[in-house]
Amino acid sequence: MIFESDAFISYAHLDDIELIAGHKGWVTNLHRALEIRVAQLLGKQPQIWRDPKLKGNDHFSKTLIEKLARVAVLITVVSPRYVKSEWALKELNAFALAAQTHGGLSFEDKIRIFKVLKTPVPVEKHPPELQAVLGYEFFKTDPDTGRIRELNEIFGPDAQCDFWLKLDDLAHDICNLLERLEDPQGSSNLRSAGPGIYLAETTSDLREQRETLRRDLQQHGYMVYPFRPLPYVASELKAAVAEDLEKCQLSVMLVGKNYSSVPEGCKESLLEIQNQLAIERVNRGGFSRLLWVSPGMQVEDERQIQFIDHLRLDPQMMSGADLLETYFEEFRTEILDKLKQPPSAASEAHPRTQAPASRRESTKHRSLYFIHDQRDSEAASSWIGHLFDHFEVLESVFEGDEAEIREYHDENLRNCDGVLIFYGTTNELWVRRKLREVQKAPGYGRTKPAPVVAIVVAPPRSAEKERFRTHDALVIPQFEGLSADALQEFIVNVKG
Repeated sequence: MIFESDAFISYAHLDDIELIAGHKGWVTNLHRALEIRVAQLLGKQPQIWRDPKLKGNDHFSKTLIEKLARVAVLITVVSPRYVKSEWALKELNAFALAAQTHGGLSFEDKIRIFKVLKTPVPVEKHPPELQAVLGYEFFKTDPDTGRIRELNEIFGPDAQCDFWLKLDDLAHDICNLLERLEDPQGSSNLRSAGPGIYLAETTSDLREQRETLRRDLQQHGYMVYPFRPLPYVASELKAAVAEDLEKCQLSVMLVGKNYSSVPEGCKESLLEIQNQLAIERVNRGGFSRLLWVSPGMQVEDERQIQFIDHLRLDPQMMSGADLLETYFEEFRTEILDKLKQPPSAASEAHPRTQAPASRRESTKHRSLYFIHDQRDSEAASSWIGHLFDHFEVLESVFEGDEAEIREYHDENLRNCDGVLIFYGTTNELWVRRKLREVQKAPGYGRTKPAPVVAIVVAPPRSAEKERFRTHDALVIPQFEGLSADALQEFIVNVKG
């Protein structure tokens, strides 16, 4: 497709009036910044323009209509004034009509309209052409006051930084589409190298984290779904999500403190629906799931508390999934490591975290994986010393590259004969998460029979620990310190 210009910015004149005398208007700043960033990404100067007149009594000229017909993409600056502007709506309509005879309004899976949300406007008030278009939110909600703050330098350096981050997202996506329009065959070959990732829609309290992940994944060449806003009607929503999941090999879901919206005709929340459809996708093969819950998150909504508890404790809910309750930056690393890790990575672990094969094969002792938290390293040493008389003890490690540590952990779960989880300064949630990882060892490639599993309940004593029960492991209370007799049943079972 051949176009005379790359992009046209459609906006309302009111949105470009400077708030402070001597400063540029918001749209003018957006235009300038976009030209710079797109040029840097494309490696050439883009042709991005806008109509500077926008006078209500001007004639909507035939020349403007002809020029819009030869524009690759349209950038709409949506605001309360924009949706009421006769001139702006004419520009949008003219572009949409011209697109029908000049390449189509959509190209492959992308629409040729980019929606910049300068100020919040309810979706139902957007022009019909924009209602199915994902928006780029150039505003934030103040968590203390609930007021909307546009991303404008007059609101301080944080707002200015957020403006450039959001603009970078917009620029990357515009460049991606421009390159695909210019060379459809070449961009198609490039895209085929990156698998599809379903990044579940989540609640407003995790909007920034989701956008960060989307940016990470796209910059690494992955196709991120969904491309468009999800429908509000249950049947249409489920069909759209299921269709997107079929194109993906991994789903990523962020679980926040808020209970997500309930689509029309449903009892479950949007998050629950996406989770259930992802489980169904796992059952068809070639697909896995990653879920993240922020550690120490305070949840007040009883519905969300129940949903998170189900994720933690119900094996069906965790089918083909890893639930990580760690810092967000660690979760970002985990996603990329999981996507980059080749199938043969198990045999390429770092020497520091993987015993040589000859040593593992020649040992006369069965192997025991002793899992403990870093804070319990000293307290666990006496148990490790005692068990070393009976087993080749593989202890938790905490120093080194995160990917190597993770692979060491997975390798141990694949090959060990027994697992002992140390319940010391940690909490029950940590213990059950480790127990669940052991149960999912076949998913890491384990072919041996399931390992014998026990949990040592060690000091400090607490009511929570005294109540601890599970049918999935032998529970060994050791509140008074190491008791060799109490460990004997477990030792015998592992030795077989």
